[in-house]
Amino acid sequence: MTHIGIASVGTYIPEPFKTAAELAELTGIPEQVVVEKLGIARKPVPGPDDHTNAMAVWAAEDALRRASIPADEIDLVLCTTEEWKEHPLWTAGIKLAHDLGAHRAWAIDVQMRCATTMATLKMAKSMMLSDPDLNTVLIAGGYRNGDHLDYSNSRTRFLFGLAAGGGAILLRKNLGRNELLESSVIVDGDFSFDVIIPAGGTKEALSPEARAAKRDRFDCPDPQGMKERLDAVSMANFLKVVDQSLARSVCDRSDIGYLNILHMKPSAHRYILSELGLTEEQSCYLSDFGHIGQQDQAISVKLGLDSGRLRDGTLMVMVAAGIGYAWSASTVRWGPVVGQGAGGIDHAS
Repeated sequence: MTHIGIASVGTYIPEPFKTAAELAELTGIPEQVVVEKLGIARKPVPGPDDHTNAMAVWAAEDALRRASIPADEIDLVLCTTEEWKEHPLWTAGIKLAHDLGAHRAWAIDVQMRCATTMATLKMAKSMMLSDPDLNTVLIAGGYRNGDHLDYSNSRTRFLFGLAAGGGAILLRKNLGRNELLESSVIVDGDFSFDVIIPAGGTKEALSPEARAAKRDRFDCPDPQGMKERLDAVSMANFLKVVDQSLARSVCDRSDIGYLNILHMKPSAHRYILSELGLTEEQSCYLSDFGHIGQQDQAISVKLGLDSGRLRDGTLMVMVAAGIGYAWSASTVRWGPVVGQGAGGIDHAS
């Protein structure tokens, strides 16, 4: 049977970092709270040349190098570069394909905030199985939404971990390894206006007055109301997409060997692990990276491989959530595909 495999992952992490001590000074939050409650030991921030789609290119180049696959074999680029990028109203995916030398590929920009990667994996698999001309698909993007943080705004404290970097996942039809199984995505538009940047869109133009009032930064108009409504559904929805992804993959929670999960506060991370019957050694907590949006999944794959927590025979579940609100999960069986012989090579390590 035709299957889709992960041929490689690539990452790009900027060199500059903000430490927990620096974040404490910026926010007025005690350093111990930054580390223990927010889960941030340090986080990468962009240097002068670390533009959003440029970081996507560097992560994609890393993925291609690891797979020893030339760029001109890519048939499609699904670009997860964030809306906050080099230029507004700019088609980042086409530029990404061009800069890589993927001259045969066409490209689409895909956006679902921090839940984008699994939604894009779901799209990619369906497209590859239905189109005989799609054999190699690159998912890649960059992220630096932390530029829009106002560290003096306590209403957005839950966003203070936003960081910068790039991630890439390279898919191959009938690779013979690292089979992408099934995904799940759910959304709840009741949260659409809970996290916004007030100025810079068609409702309110970006002006000197708006900038002076920091209305070009993230805000949460009703943090208590959002918290109450989100507390009622968010953890349940994390588990729901995991269970749906597993069930569609003919697996269950007891099969999970590695949880690839976005950066969240440590208490929430531990809760999800506990509910799934997993230990902290079956995941990698991103305390040294903060939250690099939808690129957390590529980073977690790399950390899992480097640490040996993700290895042949491991069932990995990727899971994330994004403002808006969306939750998504994908299941991957790492290692040789049963019945496929030894035709594939594990390029993702």
